[in-house]
Amino acid sequence: MEHLKYPIGQVHIPTEITNEHIATWVSDIENFPSKLEALVQNLSEAQLNTPYRDGGWTVKQTIHHCGDSHVNSYVRFKWTLTEDQPTIKAYYEARWAELFDTKDAPIEISLNFIKALHAKWVYLLKGLTIDDLNKVFIHPESGDSVSLKKNIGIYAWHCNHHFAHIENLLIRNNWN
Repeated sequence: MEHLKYPIGQVHIPTEITNEHIATWVSDIENFPSKLEALVQNLSEAQLNTPYRDGGWTVKQTIHHCGDSHVNSYVRFKWTLTEDQPTIKAYYEARWAELFDTKDAPIEISLNFIKALHAKWVYLLKGLTIDDLNKVFIHPESGDSVSLKKNIGIYAWHCNHHFAHIENLLIRNNWN
């Protein structure tokens, strides 16, 4: 069950984040929209409404969740770049996943949204200075101080994590 929940393992960000880490992570974020779209382009409505694991979200919910989660992260970057150590707004992702737009809307809406959002986000990420990358926000639930460079790694992992959820479902069900 743990492998189905965390197919690439839980997020692990190295203590010492190098320029190579950041370049790899930005590339992961940049390539995610096209990889995701290619992965799901031929799925039927029934397949899109299949959970990636027992008790997990459907493929459709997972795709919409990526758009929702990534726009929240993008806004957190903007807050952190324009405010002094802001306390970010957390959100109830499980509740968002149960909203009708996440459960029922065509995936093309979020695929297009993710494509546009990631283009803008990656443009921002590629222009960040060392000082920018070291700026931090405060997470209200944990009280942790999170640097922008660490958050890039977290969201590269997030892209790969949910991609693997869907990819593994396709493999298990021989849908590829």
